[in-house]
Amino acid sequence: MEGGWERARQISRRMAHGAADAGRATVRASKATASGTARAGKATANGARKVGKATRRLTYANGADRTGLGRLIELSAGNSASDAMVTVALASTVFFGVPVGEARGSVALYLVITMLPFGLLAPFVGPILDRFRSGRRYVMAGTLFGRGLLCFAMAAAVGPGDLPTLFIGALGVLVLSKAYNVSRAAIMPSVLPADITLVSANARVALFTLISAGVAVPLGAGLTAWLGSAAVLRIAMVAFLLLGVAAVRLPRHIDSPDLDEEGESPRWRTLLKVGPAVAEAVWANVAIRVFSGFLLFFLLFLVQDKAVPWLALDDPLTRDPFFDIPKTIALLAAAAGVGGLVGAVAANWTRNHAPQLIVLVTLAVTVVTTIVTAIFFGLWTALAICLVTAFAQELGKLALDAIVQREIGEEVRSSTFGVVEAVLQLAWVFGGLVGLVLSLSESSTAGLVTLTVALTAALGWLLVSRRRRVRATKDKLRRQRAEAEAAADRPQPPRTDTLDSTKPLTNPNG
Repeated sequence: MEGGWERARQISRRMAHGAADAGRATVRASKATASGTARAGKATANGARKVGKATRRLTYANGADRTGLGRLIELSAGNSASDAMVTVALASTVFFGVPVGEARGSVALYLVITMLPFGLLAPFVGPILDRFRSGRRYVMAGTLFGRGLLCFAMAAAVGPGDLPTLFIGALGVLVLSKAYNVSRAAIMPSVLPADITLVSANARVALFTLISAGVAVPLGAGLTAWLGSAAVLRIAMVAFLLLGVAAVRLPRHIDSPDLDEEGESPRWRTLLKVGPAVAEAVWANVAIRVFSGFLLFFLLFLVQDKAVPWLALDDPLTRDPFFDIPKTIALLAAAAGVGGLVGAVAANWTRNHAPQLIVLVTLAVTVVTTIVTAIFFGLWTALAICLVTAFAQELGKLALDAIVQREIGEEVRSSTFGVVEAVLQLAWVFGGLVGLVLSLSESSTAGLVTLTVALTAALGWLLVSRRRRVRATKDKLRRQRAEAEAAADRPQPPRTDTLDSTKPLTNPNG
């Protein structure tokens, strides 16, 4: 009996030692895990700090730290990232979360709702911003604070599925985002360093905004899948509010004094009053925007309907078993993103060229690529047209901004940008509606040929108009030069106010 108790005590002692050893091993493992996590956190923090320093060196280069351009670039990058997160959060609730047949109706309704307010607000947004030139920082901050409040409202509407609130909120975010872009473009000459051209400064802003949006899209998609759309909208709300505070802290010289005289009537800007150079650049960008909106929705619904050769079920010879609908959409989106990024980078390379020439070249490249795509439509030509269209849209818009900033005075610059942004937005929406309608035919050839004819006609009209304008300008200069030469050769009449040296000087007072 005593031997049994002794064996039991030995077993319990061994079990206690084993538990103690297991506890010590657990503690050691926990310490090792905590140490590894701490090291990983430090490495991540050091990497983020190095990336931040390298980014700041790029944004503050060439005197951008002294003029405020660097801080404006950082603010615009944060604005773009926040807008991208809102777009990703709404995509799963408004667009991609519904079947294809219902998505067409929802997207068409959204495009129409988007078009109407821009048509109504276009004559008023620009002049209002011009009236607040002395408080541009606060106008920009107001657009950011307003989007933060709208994100809060949309986050509350996601749960019950309140689509009207989501549509109105998304529309408000879009309008305020355009108002921010108008204000940012209008103040660009105020923060332009001496060593940077307008095209290069616009390209630098566009490059960092595209990169920040490219980083925010997958991050927002992951957070949406993990936390839901409402949580991502609340994160965007916090980001917008912090960016609004940063906008108020921009340099004070951004706010220009109001120089309008009392009683002076406000000046309104339309496309008929901006001058031939600006109008030509605007119409070229309108053609590119129409095609961009068309291509987005046309290809998207063709792919979802499997009406493209590499997804066609009834044609096993052209169908590619590797590419499915998600992979195709991802490739097309990636091509568009790369095209926009290349366009922003190319703007720095073309900074010494005339912006008017850049605009026409981008439209010509788009026309040629569209013709080739219509003839040899397939996966690789679809990727090529997405890349080229995004490239042309980005580079053409940067050149247009530089033309407006150079040709238009500060007192009406915001009005001009307001009209330009509204016209380009309406053009994109119109192109999207055309793409929705033509996608019902499920024929890639019909849609691409139609837009090819329209783009070619637009390019031809712009080239003819430019040739006439250049010829008229040369004729006017030639006439002015001939008149100046004739005036120089014409004998001058004798002057009657000179004194005659042969007559004696007399005193009129005697």
